[in-house]
Amino acid sequence: MNPHPDPPDPPGPPPRHTTPPGPPPNPPPGSPAGEHPHTQARARRRRATLLNAAVDLLTEAGFAAVTHRAVAQRAHLPLAATTYYFTSRDQLLAEAFAQLVETELATTRTWITHHGLTAITDQVATTDRTRQLGLWELYVHAGRDPVLQQIARRWTDGCVRIIADTLHLPETDTRVRLLYTTISTLWLEHLVEQRPLTEARALLTIALQNTLPPP
Repeated sequence: MNPHPDPPDPPGPPPRHTTPPGPPPNPPPGSPAGEHPHTQARARRRRATLLNAAVDLLTEAGFAAVTHRAVAQRAHLPLAATTYYFTSRDQLLAEAFAQLVETELATTRTWITHHGLTAITDQVATTDRTRQLGLWELYVHAGRDPVLQQIARRWTDGCVRIIADTLHLPETDTRVRLLYTTISTLWLEHLVEQRPLTEARALLTIALQNTLPPP
């Protein structure tokens, strides 16, 4: 027997894995990547329902009526759903304002395409007054809120673009801006002061005659 045995060999490198690693863990519940398509569609419907409820409240009762609780009640959904999809009242108001603006621009463009620019006063007469007041109320409030201000600019720029396209003029033409200012002022006067639309029609006709050259 050897009185001085040799020390054991040092351990070798760990064995290499010969099987590929497994799939990554599933995303946590509630994350978009882990949601089933049916769940995502349901979430989109609930969010749209809440946003439509906010728009209805805004147009019916004004800026102060839009709260998380009121929107949830109007949408017949729990309060937690409103606070889940809209983290703040500011976000809820901004998205409601944006939806109102997009709807108004689309309606205005369709109306002018079918009836002409001089018939814009008839559109004012046929549109729900409370809806228009809610839109203008948020427009004025946008002066205190930078996020809403960007949406208000989108509304103005969209109206200018519609007028320019109708008259086949560039958007930068000062006559387009002048006509937009005339129309929006007459519109606001009618809504707030209830001035007769016959006066607005006459003034708009004069503005068009003096702004545009004869055909």
